[in-house]
Amino acid sequence: MPLARSLSVTSLSGLEEWDEEFDLEDAVLFEIAWEVANKVGGIYTVIQTKARLTSDEWGENYFLVGPYVESNVRTQVELIEPTNPALKRTIDKMNSSGCKVYFGRWLIEGSPYVILIDVAFTAWSLDRWKSELWEFCDIGVPWFDREANDAVLFGFLTAWLLGEYAAQCEEPPHIVAHFHEWLAGLGLILCRQRQLPVATIFTTHATLLGRYLCAGNVDFYNKLTDNLYSKKQWIMCSFNLDKEAGDRQIYHRYCLERSAAHCAHVFTTVSQITAIEAEYLLKRKPGKWHICLFLFIAGRYEFSNKGADIFLEALARLNYLLRVNHSDVTVVAFFIMPARTNNFNVETLKGQAVRKQLWDTAQTVKERFGKKLYESLLVGQLPDISKILDKEDLTIMKRAIFATQRQCQPPICTHNMLEDSGDPILNCVRRIGLFNSSADRVKIIFHPEFLSSTSPLLPMDYEEFVRGCHLGVFPSYYEPWGYTPAECTVMGIPSISTNLSGFGCFMEEHIADPSAYGIYILDRRFRGVDESCNQLTSFLFQFCKQSRRQRIIQRNRTERLSDLLDWRYLGRYYIAARHMALAKAFPDTYLYEPHEPTSASGFRYPRPASVPPSPSLSRHSSPRHSEAEDNDEDERYDEDLEAEKDRVNIRQPLTMPFKNKSPAVYGANGTGDGV
Repeated sequence: MPLARSLSVTSLSGLEEWDEEFDLEDAVLFEIAWEVANKVGGIYTVIQTKARLTSDEWGENYFLVGPYVESNVRTQVELIEPTNPALKRTIDKMNSSGCKVYFGRWLIEGSPYVILIDVAFTAWSLDRWKSELWEFCDIGVPWFDREANDAVLFGFLTAWLLGEYAAQCEEPPHIVAHFHEWLAGLGLILCRQRQLPVATIFTTHATLLGRYLCAGNVDFYNKLTDNLYSKKQWIMCSFNLDKEAGDRQIYHRYCLERSAAHCAHVFTTVSQITAIEAEYLLKRKPGKWHICLFLFIAGRYEFSNKGADIFLEALARLNYLLRVNHSDVTVVAFFIMPARTNNFNVETLKGQAVRKQLWDTAQTVKERFGKKLYESLLVGQLPDISKILDKEDLTIMKRAIFATQRQCQPPICTHNMLEDSGDPILNCVRRIGLFNSSADRVKIIFHPEFLSSTSPLLPMDYEEFVRGCHLGVFPSYYEPWGYTPAECTVMGIPSISTNLSGFGCFMEEHIADPSAYGIYILDRRFRGVDESCNQLTSFLFQFCKQSRRQRIIQRNRTERLSDLLDWRYLGRYYIAARHMALAKAFPDTYLYEPHEPTSASGFRYPRPASVPPSPSLSRHSSPRHSEAEDNDEDERYDEDLEAEKDRVNIRQPLTMPFKNKSPAVYGANGTGDGV
């Protein structure tokens, strides 16, 4: 199914509208590749097929940049005059300076604008630009490599284009330049070397050296994975990368590719296996978001009954699993349980002071920056970015950073405990050794007070706190009902409870697959403590492996269960109790006939139609359609449709079989009008 931005947003109601966070009207995107309107390999297909999506997002501010090839232009491009005034001035200036730059529309779906540069027309500058490349970047390009020569010409011309466009804009522009593969990478290197106001992205579709090594029958991937996970130093790896590139006479190309990867603000690859390859061969991991998940347990300070003991033990095992699997996930576990304290501890207050100092420093530098920027614009000059931040600004920021450095580990507890040595949570933390060290993937914060919006440490109400977390963990051994997991469900937050809690048993009764709806039921009734702890660890680890999309889908499902906890449903039990009491107290007036529910009158939430959120069940990376959809390629996950299916399975609240014997007392029409 063709991907479209509108589909990705409307089908996942939990995703933010990116347009609301990023005003793209003031930004311009240049996407640079040798295969723009020039079919050479697979990159052409990548750029061509995603052009419509990018055009829909960026509109008139999206420009593809590629080489001018006359045979391709005749059949694929409609040459027109630039509609952007600054871009028109840029192209006119370059053409008057000895270049040939063309502007038009690429005749593909989306009809994106293209800027095509005649590389051969500026070949007279090749030697000069090669000398400049050697002088400033220490990269030499041999005369016999025609493809590399084209890359040099294309790189200098694209950097010229971007720099000229920035100079022609009347207001400081927000330029994003996305470079594909090493053939376009030199333009990125020059943008950074010349300090152009351009945000750069470099995408490698396949590394040069990886392609050559695989073609040479060197058992590349086995040697690669062995080195990546053996914790050896780079110098001990099987491949001498410089020698391998030199032996294949591609050392200059390898240098261009590796430099582009390191110079880019954002470095990406097209797959996970390419990411591993790039980390080893180019010595930079592709950029990705660092995931930080917030878990919490809250309630009365009953260490065993509320399951704080098993939670802490599971966190220690989770920390081990995350570390040995080289996970990028950091888990922050909050314990919100009131205990006897006398005040906030010094380290916590110091951390708050440091945070405030960082904020004040950022505001100060921001004001100074804005003043200098205004003064520069006031006299009609574009600001020199290198001079706007002076030595004093850098000194202020360095002092602020220095103040954040600690000589000890971050504190576990936010307060001074009156009985520190006898506190169950702190003693357990000491036993399992989770002291919030930099190497630990699991961090613990013990807040021995209930939350309040007036607190100087966590100034928020409990509801705000819960909505900001990803998972509530309540592995209680004794819990008659369980309001905390119920509150999580109503707010759409997944939770872990047990089959020894009223909430857990209730959900098991009403949901065919509770975990698919974000309700994890821990077995503490038929398993020993160690087995239950292993099961809890498994729940936590699987939750950490979920993608952001899977967590959003799960939260949507969890929130739909709130109907089960609505008083319109649960209130029927109170109604029945009141009717029963009336019938027993006033048998001559009221008659109550208990209703025996049958299997047909009950209901259970079915398994979701879409893929279960747990990676262990789906075994597919997001976004992947469900296993149920494997039999129907045209069917996809539809959040609204799935919600409607779930609503159909919700039975309306029962009408209590309430009868009265005396119409004169209760009302002749049976509606209560006579009371």
